[in-house]
Amino acid sequence: IIYNPKRTDSLLTDLSLQKSAFHRPQTLEYKSGYALPRRPTVGIGQDPLISEQLTQQEISDLSFETSDITYGSHDHSLAEDFIPAHVALDKKVLRYYAYFKEGILYSPEEQYRVRPVVIYYFLEDDSMCIIEPMVENSGIPQGKRIKRQRLPKNERGEHYQWKDLNLGMDLDVYGVKYRITQCDSFTKEFMESEGILLSDPESMPVDPYSKRRKNPKPSYTTPSEFDRMHQFLTLDRKVLHFFALWDDADSLYGETRPVTIQYFLVDDTVEIREVHEPNSGRDPFPVLMRRQKLPKKIKPESGSFPSCVLEVSAEEVDEYYSPKDFQVGQTMTLLGRRFLLYDCDGFTKDYYQQNHPNLEMKPIELPKKSDMTQEKKKEVPPYNGFGSLEDSLQNCLSLIPKPPKKNVLKMLENDHNVLRYSARLDSQNPEDEVRRFILSYFLSNDMISVFEKPTRNSGIIGGKFLEKTRIPKPGSTVENPVFYSPADFAIGATVEVFGHRFVLTDADHYVLTYMESNTSQIPSQTLDSLHQKLGVGTANNQPAGQNGKNEISYSAKYALF
Repeated sequence: IIYNPKRTDSLLTDLSLQKSAFHRPQTLEYKSGYALPRRPTVGIGQDPLISEQLTQQEISDLSFETSDITYGSHDHSLAEDFIPAHVALDKKVLRYYAYFKEGILYSPEEQYRVRPVVIYYFLEDDSMCIIEPMVENSGIPQGKRIKRQRLPKNERGEHYQWKDLNLGMDLDVYGVKYRITQCDSFTKEFMESEGILLSDPESMPVDPYSKRRKNPKPSYTTPSEFDRMHQFLTLDRKVLHFFALWDDADSLYGETRPVTIQYFLVDDTVEIREVHEPNSGRDPFPVLMRRQKLPKKIKPESGSFPSCVLEVSAEEVDEYYSPKDFQVGQTMTLLGRRFLLYDCDGFTKDYYQQNHPNLEMKPIELPKKSDMTQEKKKEVPPYNGFGSLEDSLQNCLSLIPKPPKKNVLKMLENDHNVLRYSARLDSQNPEDEVRRFILSYFLSNDMISVFEKPTRNSGIIGGKFLEKTRIPKPGSTVENPVFYSPADFAIGATVEVFGHRFVLTDADHYVLTYMESNTSQIPSQTLDSLHQKLGVGTANNQPAGQNGKNEISYSAKYALF
């Protein structure tokens, strides 16, 4: 049976005309104290959908009708996909360039200012925002003038649309008129695609205040020799730098010390600084003479002035030191101290060539120091045997020893990488023939540890034979020791550890893997001995070095306890 809404609506209309009771009937009835559902009966007042029975004729009529809802209409044209505006116009913004004039009150120099702005129109939701570009040191609050919103067009509640915007028009927003002058290329293409012709662009008017600042008013000032402001503006941060020697040989234990003399052109002051050398034994006082004006000539009537206890003022001084008084190669007396000027910097040479070309600024050679004052070469004392060689050397390099530097990159790359070898003790004592050892070489710090395997009924207690330490080769000096490396550990080689001779008899399988990966650093003899020793197990379908590896791994685990 196919549902036909038109046929059903007609049946419902006929049945509603026959109803006389429109209340909601009871659905439960009580029998023997139990609530049971009531059986529906066909009659007036019952639900028409339940009580109405379709006749056979009506059923046959419904079977031959075609519903438009089930099979659709006869118009089989394909409908276009609907794309909402927030998807089709997402991130599409119209940009206009505009300006507004701000009136200036109570100013005789200007009446208005031209302030440029940028107007953004968002096609997604017809919202707009107005932003004023920031101008450095303008003193005006700039940036976002109006946040993004729908701007009102008139008092009737209408808002601005993209069709209302054009070049050469005045946009009235909250009492401010913005004159639109130009737009970007996307805005122009969009408006032309919608059939709107834009007006001709206008030029941005010149701000009279900015123009007046770029072209300052001419000033007529008479140059003066005593113009301190001109001296400050032209000579600020310009300093004449001289290298000199302070001759202090007249004092007790006196000597010649290097100093620097700085002449500040901005106020004609002089400062002397002492050049400190490392390990000179002197306190590091940087300033020998503070910055001040140095008097060159005292007035005759002020000859009795107590300058040793009172500061000399301009009333007692007839003349101060000037740049023409400083010349390289001459000895000057400043406040009772003699200074030999032997050189100057590049700026000082250029200054004298421009302002005082008659003064020669050629550097002079300094007298060489005697052999007694030359720095002696440090000698490292011999190793005393306490601690490692690196730790003992730190006590000779500084008063407060620091721990020696370690190769952190090597420690991180080779952490937990250990080369293990089986060894026997080469001794004339027959009791040492049954003793077996495990020699471990740690790749992270090039240290070696020796572990003795416990042997039953041998009378020798096994365990740790040697703590981790770096072992030098026999014949190397204490000052320049040469330590063992993986290239020295070949099968059958003898390793001498502090008077004990160990003969390597076997190796772990990881030793062969490590040697093959670093063939450029390992001699061919060492690699061949490992192949000959560990290759027997491979030929018999047995992992190379299996017995030795199991034996070594068990001993290593036993050593941890």
